[in-house]
Amino acid sequence: MTDYRSVFPKRNTFLAVVHVEDIAQALRNVRIAFEEGVDGVFLINHRIPADRLHLCYGAVRETFPTQWIGLNWLDLVRRDALAMMRPSMGGMWVDDAGIREDSRTDSGARYFSEKRREWEKSWSGSFLLFGGVAFKYREPVNDPGRAASLAKPYVDVVTTSGDGTGIAADIGKIRTMKQAIGDHPLAIASGITPENAAEYMEYADCFLVATGISDSHTELNPRRIAKLAKVVS
Repeated sequence: MTDYRSVFPKRNTFLAVVHVEDIAQALRNVRIAFEEGVDGVFLINHRIPADRLHLCYGAVRETFPTQWIGLNWLDLVRRDALAMMRPSMGGMWVDDAGIREDSRTDSGARYFSEKRREWEKSWSGSFLLFGGVAFKYREPVNDPGRAASLAKPYVDVVTTSGDGTGIAADIGKIRTMKQAIGDHPLAIASGITPENAAEYMEYADCFLVATGISDSHTELNPRRIAKLAKVVS
């Protein structure tokens, strides 16, 4: 597994999430994000297929060769997403890490872990897996702390959320999950804004943000990004 702090040494990390429509829109928003101080970006597809997102990623990577860029293929299961990965990618985010509270992991989680060990031997760069645990629109979790602890061997960054898109996570849930995993990184992927981020900074290592820094589903707001970047810095 990749050492998260070797990639993001700051106490708190701010990753802007760009909902990709096409190359021009992706480039425009990624440029805004980096100019306003984010630590990296995630490209995600809601309305376009995986192959189109991959094409847009290529254009973004060519324009920003040294910046951290991750992807989330919403229309692919983990096994298929794995096949899309390339050494130039900073990482991948999956909404469901495949962790179950009865200590089982599903076949997808185990498969990803095994395949990852194989291709990391030949990859020269660092790759971070952000895995959803107690995540919105997924199977409910009775004990978020236990689920987070069980996820540690399989994901570089335990990633959780509030109850829905744009909904802030319960601070008690975040505190419980962080206490359960200790130094292992914890990310929040919904409901973070420039106004509330400080409440979570003691417990969350990373913020994946879209709604709180956007004018619309596909367009980021430079002033909101700059404001949140200042809070997180």
